[in-house]
Amino acid sequence: MMRLAAALAALVLTGLPAAAEGIDDQVTTFELDNGLEVVVIEDHRAPVVVHMVWYRAGSADETPGHSGVAHFLEHLLFKGTDTLAPGEFSKVVAENGGTDNAFTSYDQTAYFQRVAADRLGLMMKMEADRMVNLELSEQDILTERQVIIEERNMRTENDPAALLREQMGAALYLNHRYGVPVIGWREEMETLGLDDAYAYYHRNYAPNNAIVVVAGDVTPDEVRRLAEENYGPLPANPEVGAPRERPQEPRQMAERRLVFKDPRVAQAYVMRRYLAPERDPGDQREAAALTLLDEILGGGQTSVLNRELQFEQKKAIYAGAFYDGTSYDDSSFGFAVVPAPGVTLEEAEAALDASLARFIETGVDAAQLDRIKFQLRASQIYARDDVNSIARRYGSALTSGLTVQDVREWPAIVQSITGEEIVAAARRVFDLDHAVTGYLMPPDDESAQPEVIQ
Repeated sequence: MMRLAAALAALVLTGLPAAAEGIDDQVTTFELDNGLEVVVIEDHRAPVVVHMVWYRAGSADETPGHSGVAHFLEHLLFKGTDTLAPGEFSKVVAENGGTDNAFTSYDQTAYFQRVAADRLGLMMKMEADRMVNLELSEQDILTERQVIIEERNMRTENDPAALLREQMGAALYLNHRYGVPVIGWREEMETLGLDDAYAYYHRNYAPNNAIVVVAGDVTPDEVRRLAEENYGPLPANPEVGAPRERPQEPRQMAERRLVFKDPRVAQAYVMRRYLAPERDPGDQREAAALTLLDEILGGGQTSVLNRELQFEQKKAIYAGAFYDGTSYDDSSFGFAVVPAPGVTLEEAEAALDASLARFIETGVDAAQLDRIKFQLRASQIYARDDVNSIARRYGSALTSGLTVQDVREWPAIVQSITGEEIVAAARRVFDLDHAVTGYLMPPDDESAQPEVIQ
């Protein structure tokens, strides 16, 4: 969960704008005959629109041995089609005063543009084209494969913290594809070819495996007309499966620990991740409790861990928590503690465990919980000023198996969670047999040289 901007803290004293309290998203949904789902979020304050195409296909939907192909294909979709030359898609968006981009995660791949509202039809036309008409060559494969390998070099191979996180993910998930990095394992990325890209494309890129989210200065009738015109003629793919078939986690029965040593580490720290439930359709209360637990334990300077470990005990210079329940399968709840000078990683971990045990024993501070709920409510209201943020919220939720109704009910569910529910969720999740603990530290031999990947 993103931490709240500092400006929101003042709202605790001043209160929310009265007119903002009753605002609900103006959301309309419909489905085309070919199975394409469309979500329209009206916001007529500015003549702009965000157009997003979300595919229910991310790196966790790859077949074993082909890790990284989902992200690889995201790059390749900016190559040509039957009617668009390589690079022409983004060029046309820019020439029409817009911006575009894309991203890949475990559960989805999304492509989006922000343009003037009267350019929406053009965006739909181009996205519909590359949904089914991608044209790739062997040279495209060679070029973009080197691009993604270099991206891995920069973001992962040459960053000890990223390598630690990658190793911990692989240890946390014994069987599920969430244990494989989104960008892929380098050894498998180097073998990705034209057949791999096309196989993933033809299996997952189809209207009945996609959700189009349009947010901004539009009406549902207008969006329906444009969607029928541009996406309507595309054929559905009968091989698209629902629900998504993925390897699931076996019973976890043993604590896992790892130590990652690297001479490039300037600041050692300890990290822990527990398996944790995600938001499920019609069943979001435990995820809501964990969302609040994340804020209570690690959400800023007034959180439990920062207050106890940093200010009272002087055991840490930083202590934080992290949890995101918007995923298709089980997520994780984690902590990171950076020890203070003179404090060992073992001592920092012991202080973390003692603080968690004390929290479970004493329970939630009611005043802190009220303050956090107020701040979350404020952040949700002010997020409405960004149509891109609203579109992402719905797209991410729907491609993670949730419904529009779940998205609408989520804020009220969070506000209704009690302290007792939060402690109960902590008791269930904080089980070391379902967790991995990692130490990031420099090697004992300070003369060791870093292995820089070129």
